[in-house]
Amino acid sequence: MNNRCPWPSDNQLMIEYHDKEWGVPLHNDRKLFEFMVLDAFQAGLSWAIVLKKREGFRKAFDNFEAEKIVRYSEKKIQKILTNPDIIRNKLKVYSTVTNAKQFLKVQEEFGTFDKYIWQFTGGKTIDNKRKTLTNIPAKTKESDAMSKDLLQRGFKFVGSTICYAFMQAAGMVNDHMTYCEQYKKVKSGK
Repeated sequence: MNNRCPWPSDNQLMIEYHDKEWGVPLHNDRKLFEFMVLDAFQAGLSWAIVLKKREGFRKAFDNFEAEKIVRYSEKKIQKILTNPDIIRNKLKVYSTVTNAKQFLKVQEEFGTFDKYIWQFTGGKTIDNKRKTLTNIPAKTKESDAMSKDLLQRGFKFVGSTICYAFMQAAGMVNDHMTYCEQYKKVKSGK
C-alpha cells in the first residue's frame, strides 16, 4: 500500500499493525483490555518495541483474560517479572493485575467494558481528518475525561496521553492521514 500513514516506516510489524488493527473500531472486551495493557507498557517506549514483544505479553498474561489475571499470586507475578519476552517493569506488571480487577468491576457495572469506554466518544469514532503527523495531539478533552474517570475507578497507568494512544488503537478516533487507504476504510466502516 503506497498510500499509508508515514509512521510505520519500513518496519513490517508496524505496517501490518497499521494496515489491520490501528484505528479500526474495536468492540471486543478482551481485545480492549489487551490494548489497555499494551498502551500502559508502551509509556516511555516506542510502539515498535511493544509490538515486537506482543506474543510474549499474550503468553505471560494468559491472552489478556482479566478473569485469570486477577487471580495471579505473588509467585506468578515474580515469574512474569523475570520473563525476557516482555517489558519487565514492576509497576506496569502490578498495574496490569490492578487494572484487570477494575476492568471486571466496570464490566459488572456496565454489562461490557466496550459500553463503558465508548461513552467517551459518544459511542462513535471521532473523525479527525488528519493531513499531517504534526497536528496530532498527545491528548484531547475526551482522553482527559477518560483518564480522569479511569483513575477515579482505581485504574493505573491511564494518564491522558496513554488514553489517547488507546483511543487511536481502538478506533475511537480516526487519526489515519486523509490520504491513507485505511482512513477511508475506517470512515466507511469496511
